[in-house]
Amino acid sequence: MSEYILAQQNGRNIPSEDTIFAVSGRANAMIEKVGKDKVCNATVGTLLDDQGNLIVLSSVDKVFHELSPAEYAAYAPIGGTPGFRKAVIQTALRDYQPKGIVKAVASPGGTGSIRLAVGNYTERGDKILVADWHWGPYGKIAGELGRGTATFRLFDKDGHFNTEDFKATLESLLKEQNSLLLILNTPAQNPTGYRMSDDEWAQVISVIKAQPKDKKIALLVDTAYIDFAGDENEVRSFLPFLEDVPDNVKTMLAYSLSKTFTLYGLRCGALIGFSKTEEEAEEFVRVCEYSARASWSNSPKVGQSIIERIFADPELLKKVTAEREELRNMLLERGHAFEEEAKKVGLPMMPFDGGFFAVIPCENPAALGREIEKEGIFIIPFGDGLRVSLAAIPMDQCRMIPAKVKAVMDAQR
Repeated sequence: MSEYILAQQNGRNIPSEDTIFAVSGRANAMIEKVGKDKVCNATVGTLLDDQGNLIVLSSVDKVFHELSPAEYAAYAPIGGTPGFRKAVIQTALRDYQPKGIVKAVASPGGTGSIRLAVGNYTERGDKILVADWHWGPYGKIAGELGRGTATFRLFDKDGHFNTEDFKATLESLLKEQNSLLLILNTPAQNPTGYRMSDDEWAQVISVIKAQPKDKKIALLVDTAYIDFAGDENEVRSFLPFLEDVPDNVKTMLAYSLSKTFTLYGLRCGALIGFSKTEEEAEEFVRVCEYSARASWSNSPKVGQSIIERIFADPELLKKVTAEREELRNMLLERGHAFEEEAKKVGLPMMPFDGGFFAVIPCENPAALGREIEKEGIFIIPFGDGLRVSLAAIPMDQCRMIPAKVKAVMDAQR
């Protein structure tokens, strides 16, 4: 090994390998050895069909192949094309009619939108607030930007949103910081599949309203999986709560068109901000475009052009929406099947409502996951549990996994 370590750690803890890709790599290695039919790879965070092939909405794929070079190869404006910015607000809000001003800034996927929020609505050295069950890159983004993370317990003993711990953790942080970014991933939370109820949202907003008005609070709702969570309007019932906040609170949505339109590799997303005044809305756009320019310059145009075309054609939009509904129903059926089998065999699950993933709570998940791999089942150690990608496995494997995992768990006791 060289005596020179040239890269700077800058306070970051950088692992030697990514856990998800490592487990997925072992699954692929076993597939090569024993065959695809003998392996269950429940690691992938994309929607696959029952044969393990990537699903792309055929109506979206057709638009993609009809684009001109200028639509896919040219630079897009830093904040996104005007037609895209209008369309993304329309698809993110659906039937909800906002009271205030809503603006969108394009980003490379939902991940980019989270980076914009962390970079502009937190201070260096501060901590962002996330649930204990959360998507790992939140911490990576925070650390990369010189921030940290603090967690509250997402669930109480009855499996509901833990308002008490949320309140205590938020208030503790605000005693130490002048500003705070809170990220809530709902509906179809990654990793659990949990959806906050409207009553739980009311409690969250009540806690936020009770904080000192000299503190700046930003609330970011990560809606990456919202369009695979259930009825597209019903799962947006929380949106009015985002406008029922005092002037010291900024509310935003992180929206992933990569997920909604199955454009994963095209990296298409947006950060959407709710504002009470034109001045606040202009500030939101200005700071986000500045950060975009300093990070990735501008987002890929190809996804933006596809979205523009879809929303310019009402009949095409209907076709895309109907096709997505079929996929959503398939995914929800997988989730319900997994939940049903888990209940039959007594396998514990974290609260699940829909989406790409479900979680089996357990002790020592890394070691348990390795034992389960001997059965040809590959799932991801995730916090204090194992995350199963329902999006990546067919119905028969959704029904098979719970009993297999329960048998391995029992054998370890």
